[in-house]
Amino acid sequence: MAAETLDVTSMLPRNFEPKRKHRWIFMIEGIDAYLMKTAARPTFETEEIEIPFINSRRYVAGLTKFGTMNVTLHDPIAPSGAQQVMEWIRLHFESISGRAGYADFYKRSCQLKLLDPIGSVCELWDVHGAFLTNVTFGELSYEGGELAEITLTIRFDNCALQF
Repeated sequence: MAAETLDVTSMLPRNFEPKRKHRWIFMIEGIDAYLMKTAARPTFETEEIEIPFINSRRYVAGLTKFGTMNVTLHDPIAPSGAQQVMEWIRLHFESISGRAGYADFYKRSCQLKLLDPIGSVCELWDVHGAFLTNVTFGELSYEGGELAEITLTIRFDNCALQF
């Protein structure tokens, strides 16, 4: 009996439109969406629990933890990206007075929207309980004409892929 030969056209979907990395909007309350330069989609990691038995091992899923999201912003003169980020930081911690903020005030909801070719949302992530764990206002140099950027590391409580 001869091996079956597959026709390439029968293996490919007829209506295939891949999502593109350059069509997205990341919305964070208090930060203008057009300042976003790069963003990461959510990640998660599930622990593995090992169950030893005689000469073998089995594994089951343990706790699942969401990873952080990294976002890079453009930092224009006006409106100032740095000022928008600092307003969010001040809700976490006020450096002048030393006061910390309540989670209800500094945690924000975010949305990451991937767009199709005509601009309709084709993937929607709702991110809840987001707060800043690291902010880098970027390096400056007299040796180049690059644009100033701000990098955010965002920790969040949970997220859901709506569609």
